[in-house]
Amino acid sequence: MRLLLVEDDDHVAAALSAILARHGFQVTHARNGEEALQALLPAGAKPFGVVLLDLGLPDQDGYEVCGKIRKRTSTPVIMVTARGDVRSRIHGLNMGADDYVVKPYDTGELLARIHAVARRTGGSEDTVGTDGPPGDPGVVRLGPVVIELPTRRVTVNGTEVPLTRKEFDLLALLAQRPGVVFRREQIISEVWRTSWEGTGRTLEVHVASLRSKLGMPALIETVRGVGYRLVTPAAP
Repeated sequence: MRLLLVEDDDHVAAALSAILARHGFQVTHARNGEEALQALLPAGAKPFGVVLLDLGLPDQDGYEVCGKIRKRTSTPVIMVTARGDVRSRIHGLNMGADDYVVKPYDTGELLARIHAVARRTGGSEDTVGTDGPPGDPGVVRLGPVVIELPTRRVTVNGTEVPLTRKEFDLLALLAQRPGVVFRREQIISEVWRTSWEGTGRTLEVHVASLRSKLGMPALIETVRGVGYRLVTPAAP
């Protein structure tokens, strides 16, 4: 996913960009509102999946920038700011922000919110692993595995594989970023909407069930001490 980071502090931007890059994001850094607006819609460029917008910009107020972004594009915006009072949150959401994260924040939570916003709004401009026909962004193809997101249908070599709701949600989450490791805590938060404590065994059972039903044990790789990642099957 291409991500636009609007942050005037170069040190903060560099540190966050490095973290995001390790999780598979392609980050473009804009230091002020004007740079952000110019970066959003250059001719011929692929759109961004998400904008991370700091409010304390040197040239114009972040709320104003958000309003301009919303007039130009439907790209989801997450405001990332130290303004944590309720009035600021409400104003940000009313200006068109899709989410609001208060500094200091947990990096894992920020990553989870980026994925959640992109999934909820369709903000990811290119579903990673997708090679379906144009105009069919809801289909993810991973070798013989085809995941139809709108219909929640999964086939392997053309044969439909019945999955439970949570099994499908887990597979769809991992398929967002093939090759990228999803932390156990992040998976539990996004699929089960709860905390890690007491749910670890449930995750392991669902991973084992997916491997068995799909008939491809190597498709979901365990990264010891971290989490899981989906390995794109090699072409025959």
